[in-house]
Amino acid sequence: MGMMNTKASPVLEDQNDPEAKASYLVALTYVERLHRRLLDVIKDELDRIDCSEINSVQALLLFNIGDAEMTAGELRTRGHYLGSNVSYNLKKLVEAGYIDHKRSRQDRRSVRVSLTDKGRDICAAIDGVYNKHAGMIGEVGDISESELAQVNATLHKLERFWTDQIRFRL
Repeated sequence: MGMMNTKASPVLEDQNDPEAKASYLVALTYVERLHRRLLDVIKDELDRIDCSEINSVQALLLFNIGDAEMTAGELRTRGHYLGSNVSYNLKKLVEAGYIDHKRSRQDRRSVRVSLTDKGRDICAAIDGVYNKHAGMIGEVGDISESELAQVNATLHKLERFWTDQIRFRL
């Protein structure tokens, strides 16, 4: 038998590091809280424009569809919608007149969706909020472009890490 390596791997050492775990848990809390806060921001805009027939998740879905025409599956695979109930929300948006739907010519089982004028109005309202925020985040929020770039790079790494955990069952 060969010699066993008795030195613990860095991964196992990190798992036992209470400071690393505390930082990780704080990051998880911020990610979850930020998503909820984004939905609150969108809800506030819907209230401001007196739109009560859709919720913030549905408005965000409209924004993410934008000018594209796509299927529900494409919404998920492109990362535009992460919820498990995309079909329910699309159905509600079709019923309320925010989305048009039609059968795909290539795959008759698949339904392609696109925004109606009403849906584009919501998309434009959300885009307006994002434009306003982008214009004032430096001065009012005291967040520089380089800080945002660093946050984005870190969040991208975190997403890749979680994706690998699922994909490779680490």
